[in-house]
Amino acid sequence: MVLRRVLLALLSNPHLIEKLAESRPIRAAARLTASAITRGQLGARQAARDLRPGLTRLRDAFLDRLKDGGRPRGWPESPGRGPGSGRGPGRSGRP
Repeated sequence: MVLRRVLLALLSNPHLIEKLAESRPIRAAARLTASAITRGQLGARQAARDLRPGLTRLRDAFLDRLKDGGRPRGWPESPGRGPGSGRGPGRSGRP
């Protein structure tokens, strides 16, 4: 509790913050952090670019199979057939 108050008092001092920001260890840590973030962003962008063609092929293959595999079974169903047609269990559709 006391340590927290001391740290808060020290970190509230603008002069101390300025001196710390100009110190070599803090500058080195900031440079290292910025470098790591930049490398991570560039790596993620490259990975996304590498994945794009494969994902496009996967999507196209999935859609082709979905269309071709569904047709022999009567898919897509015509309106009025299947779920949501207004006829629940136990209803014959007669008035």
